[in-house]
Amino acid sequence: MSDLEGRCRRLLGELGLASPHERLSVEPLSGGVASDIALVRIADRKVCVKFALAKLKTAADWFAPIHRNAAEYAWLHRAAQIAPENAIEVYGRSESSHGFAMEFLQGDDIYLWKAALLSEAPDRGEAARVGALLGRIHAASVEPDFDRTPFDNRSDFHALRLEPYLIHTARSHGDLRIHFDRLVDDLHIADRVLVHGDASPKNILLRGQAPILLDAECATMGDASFDPAFCLNHIVLKAIHLPDARTRYLQNAQGLWQAYARWIVWESKDEVEARICRLLPALMLARIDGKSPVEYLDGLERKRVRDIACSLIKAPMPSVAQTLAEIAASC
Repeated sequence: MSDLEGRCRRLLGELGLASPHERLSVEPLSGGVASDIALVRIADRKVCVKFALAKLKTAADWFAPIHRNAAEYAWLHRAAQIAPENAIEVYGRSESSHGFAMEFLQGDDIYLWKAALLSEAPDRGEAARVGALLGRIHAASVEPDFDRTPFDNRSDFHALRLEPYLIHTARSHGDLRIHFDRLVDDLHIADRVLVHGDASPKNILLRGQAPILLDAECATMGDASFDPAFCLNHIVLKAIHLPDARTRYLQNAQGLWQAYARWIVWESKDEVEARICRLLPALMLARIDGKSPVEYLDGLERKRVRDIACSLIKAPMPSVAQTLAEIAASC
């Protein structure tokens, strides 16, 4: 029995999803660096099981506390309450194994947004729907009865996002350190809304027309600008990578921001937008020189991203539309 199979068996037994001697089929799943994920077949039932890793699967050393699995499970549970049509079903979590079980999504109407973007598939309005979902969750998290307790984990967000993305990147760009330091300080102390922390197309499945956000390991109470900026970054990088789709993808990025902005009730939309415009180019640079570099850009594209990002970090635009226009003009 493999180690992963043993962990899956113990977890499913603890949750009452499988009996001790029941026959299981365990298939490791790829797609992430922070967890071990498996598809487990129990008779005619399929369950997805996820365990947090202490050392992430990256070239650069990257460590994170494994108790972050609790915040991820709590985020999935809260998201299901806020937007049930955009949710995955969760079956239970084990504190001792830092793992949980959830629905395994499959079907002809389910696809990964990242794959659709990279294949330049026809637009189905994904960006605007993702922006609206992020805004809806953020808005619900500022309601007076929202329980913030499971997301009081600022140090986890620092280990998973601030250090590997912004702090690590700043070490290679001394002339930009003051800008990165300001971003890190502001993001570290912010705690206004429930941030997913990894709103990337690789973590967004579409079931029909409904986006489903997965992989909420970085979930915390934080800065509202982070989720839209993080998602916009991935769209922008693909726009730079795919010139035939560039105009469409940059328009989609603007649509994501506009759909998100309609939900902002907790502060001025202008304030959130200004922070996005400062954070987005820093995240662009982080996917080149941080601990988790994007895999599909060639050398010339990486240089282009680096040049655009450095320019916008030093002189950020006042709006998302102007930022996207500057990116388009620089490609």
